[in-house]
Amino acid sequence: MQSRVFSFVLICGLVLAPRPVALFAPDVALAAGAGNDLGGGWIEEDDGQNGSAGTILRFPGMPPMRVGPDGHILSGGSMQPSAAPRRSGALKPSLSPEQRAKAAKAEALKRAMAPQKTHAALRTAMLDTLFKRLGKAADADEASGIAVAIQRVWLHSDSATANLLMARAMAALQAGHLPLALTLFDRIIILQPDWAEAWDKRAATRFLGGDLAGAIADIRQALKLEPRHFSAFAALGFALQKEGLDKLALAAFRKSLALDPQQPQIQKIVDKLSIKVEGRDI
Repeated sequence: MQSRVFSFVLICGLVLAPRPVALFAPDVALAAGAGNDLGGGWIEEDDGQNGSAGTILRFPGMPPMRVGPDGHILSGGSMQPSAAPRRSGALKPSLSPEQRAKAAKAEALKRAMAPQKTHAALRTAMLDTLFKRLGKAADADEASGIAVAIQRVWLHSDSATANLLMARAMAALQAGHLPLALTLFDRIIILQPDWAEAWDKRAATRFLGGDLAGAIADIRQALKLEPRHFSAFAALGFALQKEGLDKLALAAFRKSLALDPQQPQIQKIVDKLSIKVEGRDI
């Protein structure tokens, strides 16, 4: 079964999870991307007849992601163009060059005057689609691929500078250079204070540096900005458990499971911790 590595793996240093560390590489490359074109919006389209080959998710500034029917990301680089839509009805007469030019100008003006969705709105729409799929995932293997796609969206901001800093901060964190990583995450938060992932990753850095109170504060801020951050809830559970706050830790783990039910490792922790906190049923 494919695994996922959530932020709480970095925080706790436990091999509980889900995504091999090697999969951080595409995330770091994604964070370094400079593209921020919002013109295309995000698109969900079938890849093949009747969607049998999966779905392509496109988001401004990110490489397209092909998500298979089982939820796994099949590729993110070279994407084949979708089949052209079928035409129905009688063929329209050909337009003259002057008519085509006039029609093109009219279409360009129409697009320019149409209200444009903000980066935040596009991002939210894509996450909504992915979370719907996550909630309907049949098993942990399917959920794993969807969760990776969600984390890739979380790891992308609308600032090319912040994305570049995130890539360097993640590289420093994975290499164990905590002071450098902490400095970079501080700068990212100054640039993008509403970027939940920056707070979440700084929490991991603070935890590894022994600043448990600071880590918990950063996780709580990340959750204020992204209430569906299932890995941040799991990280909060581990941090609270380390503080001896088992009841609060249990609540955090349960919130993580409510968002991503297919987490066998977290489910085992909840089962064990619930007996400790609430006792056994008679």
